[in-house]
Amino acid sequence: MPKPTPQELAQGVMAGERAMLARAITLVESELPAHRPDAEVLLEGVLPATGGALRLGISGVPGVGKSTFIDAFGSLLVERGHRVAVLAIDPSSVLSGGSILGDKTRMASLAKDDRAYIRPSPTSGNLGGVARKTRESLLLCEAAGYDVVLVETVGVGQSEVMAREMVDLFVVLMLAGAGDELQGIKRGILEVADLLAVNKADGDNRAHAERRAAELRSALKLMRGKSAPAVRLTSAREGTGLEELWDAVRERADAERASGVFHRRREDQRARWMRQLVEEALLRELHTHPAVLAAWPGEESAVRSGERTAAAAARILLGRFRTDR
Repeated sequence: MPKPTPQELAQGVMAGERAMLARAITLVESELPAHRPDAEVLLEGVLPATGGALRLGISGVPGVGKSTFIDAFGSLLVERGHRVAVLAIDPSSVLSGGSILGDKTRMASLAKDDRAYIRPSPTSGNLGGVARKTRESLLLCEAAGYDVVLVETVGVGQSEVMAREMVDLFVVLMLAGAGDELQGIKRGILEVADLLAVNKADGDNRAHAERRAAELRSALKLMRGKSAPAVRLTSAREGTGLEELWDAVRERADAERASGVFHRRREDQRARWMRQLVEEALLRELHTHPAVLAAWPGEESAVRSGERTAAAAARILLGRFRTDR
């Protein structure tokens, strides 16, 4: 079978062909410079069909049950008539570069549903690549007709900040009965959260979860006042609290659409994405410039030995870049 052109890929994606969607995401995830022109043609082709999905970030430290939660939450959404795509930002093996966590095996129910699509997105050891690859994959999923896109992060801090730059609402999962130092909870994450869910609120842990939710509501009211996010109790294992959380998501999204915040955020995200791509392109050009490559070892050696300051070496290298272009 001949390799499809970017135009054929775009048509296949917009027709909802899962095989073409998988091939399209593989193309935009490619690190090969030769693939970028085709990826850009593909994305331009599907652009008119993008923007219609609700984009949700899902975060939480390892052990909070993110994948089990998404399996149950996504299953609820498809039963309500939605088509759900899951983009799981997965830590990568330092040996192969492949995903470590194996999200499809951890979302068994959702993975078997034709109304859902799960795609692990390896970070390749570089969180900076998350924004471009995942954002472009998100656009492709929207073009394929998925109206809810869930972006699951690894829960290490920086990936949450980057994921927030591509979603409409950010949901943070919390644990009951674990101290903040164990949860890795940081003020910065609470500042970007739109909703919080105290997960594993079942059995003997229910009372702990209720206390934790009350503590969070009080802390968030002091921290964020009227903009404090809603806090809900959920149990992915029992399937409880998920409908209430979805109702809270829709209520928040509707309020932000009505106020204009929703659309302004998307505009700002697109502008920041453009800026980021320009910066990435300039860095690639700098690091591959022949005059810079020729001068780099000598300047680095001088800095290592203390013969030259880092600032002076940087100025010399940038001067080579500017004058020999």
